[in-house]
Amino acid sequence: MTLLSTTPWANAGGAIGAGLAAMGAGIGIGQIGKGAVEAIARQPEATNDIRANMILTAAFVEGVALFAVIAGILAMFV
Repeated sequence: MTLLSTTPWANAGGAIGAGLAAMGAGIGIGQIGKGAVEAIARQPEATNDIRANMILTAAFVEGVALFAVIAGILAMFV
């Protein structure tokens, strides 16, 4: 008895989807950090506000990526 789905395309699709979600989240968080550093360089007096918004946005991206990775893994097992 195997734990993975009997359809090989579901296994491949789930793995590819989970990988793309993880890469997309990494790229997105990198862009958020880049924008925050540029904004702080332009307006140093707003550092605390920019940093707080950057951390909150990165957390939201990470949360969505986690759901996407879980959905990809579930596609392989269901």
